[in-house]
Amino acid sequence: MGADDGILSTSSLLLGVAAAHGSRGNLLIAGLAGLVAGAMSMAAGEYVSVHSQADTEQADLTLERNELKADNKGEHEELAAIYVGRGLEPALATEVSNQLMIHNALQAHARDELGISETLRARPNQAAIASAISFSVGAAVPLSVTAIVPRSDVITFVSATSLACLAILGALASRTGGANVVTGTIRATFWGALVMAVTAGVGALFGTIA
Repeated sequence: MGADDGILSTSSLLLGVAAAHGSRGNLLIAGLAGLVAGAMSMAAGEYVSVHSQADTEQADLTLERNELKADNKGEHEELAAIYVGRGLEPALATEVSNQLMIHNALQAHARDELGISETLRARPNQAAIASAISFSVGAAVPLSVTAIVPRSDVITFVSATSLACLAILGALASRTGGANVVTGTIRATFWGALVMAVTAGVGALFGTIA
């Protein structure tokens, strides 16, 4: 999603400036500013969102820790009931509950009651860095094309390369998720083309007025 957003937002920005008859310098400055602003925005948004999730997880763990101290027997029964609900016989569920709580009671409740595990725990810093990098990689595609091709060909080449990349990402996302690849490709390409066309149209309109 970050790479997709980087391609689409940056290419649309470049097409808008190009349609408004901006110079190559204007295009490169706008594209670079869009890349930096977009990457920082993605990173900040992801950090805040995931950190909120991490705060919620920590509050849940603190509550669970207090409950284990206040009613250890009840927590044994609660964990056993979870295993019974998953298909274990009551006697076996009780034995499993006892063994796991002896090993690490908080970890057992965090995993099986709260759905929190070390593998799936919220990591704000990693999420922010990953979002910033993926957006920057995507944004670098139209920006690089703008820097290479003649100014008169920017609209054509940026549009073509961006749509091709969006189509590829749409296909990969659909394939990874087990969805229809053709549908995913068409959807990503259609909406990408629409966003770029609208932005270029606005740029052309204001460029003419100016």
